[in-house]
Amino acid sequence: MEGPWRITFDTNPDDCNLRCIMCEEFSPYSNLKQLRIAQNKTPRRRRMDVELIDRVLSDVTTKYDSLREIIPSTMGEPLMYKEFDKIIDMCHKYNVKLNLTTNGTFPLKSATEWAELLIPILSDVKISWNGYTKEIQEKIMINSNLEKRTRQLKKFLEVRDSIASNGGNYATVTLQVTFMEINYREFPELIRMAINLGIDRVKGHHLWAHFAEIKEQSMRRNPAAVSRWNKMVREVFQIVEQNKKPDGFKLELENFHELSDNAKVSLHEKSICPFLSKEGWIAWDGRFNPCCAPDEQRKSLGYFGNLTQDNFNKIWEGDTYRNLVENYDEIDLCKSCNMRRRVE
Repeated sequence: MEGPWRITFDTNPDDCNLRCIMCEEFSPYSNLKQLRIAQNKTPRRRRMDVELIDRVLSDVTTKYDSLREIIPSTMGEPLMYKEFDKIIDMCHKYNVKLNLTTNGTFPLKSATEWAELLIPILSDVKISWNGYTKEIQEKIMINSNLEKRTRQLKKFLEVRDSIASNGGNYATVTLQVTFMEINYREFPELIRMAINLGIDRVKGHHLWAHFAEIKEQSMRRNPAAVSRWNKMVREVFQIVEQNKKPDGFKLELENFHELSDNAKVSLHEKSICPFLSKEGWIAWDGRFNPCCAPDEQRKSLGYFGNLTQDNFNKIWEGDTYRNLVENYDEIDLCKSCNMRRRVE
């Protein structure tokens, strides 16, 4: 059986310096942290033991030759993890790339310093970016500063291009967006900006509406919203076709697909899970997760094991996980998942 090609470690889900409105944990509409503290369910700060990462990587790379990259926390800001330097060391030790998702504020160090550390081991960095104008960007990503983040992004790109031009690693840079009513009109200008800056890809996904306050932000919620979305998708593809990046290549768009009228029920009638049997997720406390669905929802998929006691390979090849891989299309959560990948 083939092993995973990528593993995500939720290193520090309680560390973030922004309060994005759609975030499961840090949105001003979220009460998850207060509930956990009130119920004494977890420590006030959930942080992964860095030795667990090393142990999992050792187990996986000893048995499989499939692992190509790892992702530090996509819940919280990974660059705030106090043991991040050890993760960089492990990438060198196990010869795996780092795939980073960050809010782009580059905390604790400058953007230039982070770029010099990260680019030699990066496959891709996904920088969260949810608006073209200051008003929309800062309304969605609360505590963000558009002008400062733009300067930091340009510095990061300068270092990336300098390292690559001197024969070093070329790390792709992605702007990652959440598709919402509040920001979809800004995507054409955001796409133009990405092309002009030399960004490699703009990737997005439809909103997980965790809170009643943002349910009307979903572009899947009704046929009228779907129609507006589809019109915008056609426009941005036209922009990409007509405009090349400074290197002469086209910007890549990911998950910008037209939707059908029943998009509220299913993202697309011809779509599959891109994660099962390919990637694994490990929560801060060692719990194995099969995908990146919101934490409380993915728990409904079952209990597979905990890496503080169990071997990753045993979980990966176990009956519980195999059963999910083979039967996920019968599960309501999986049928309606925003992360399903369209099959052309």
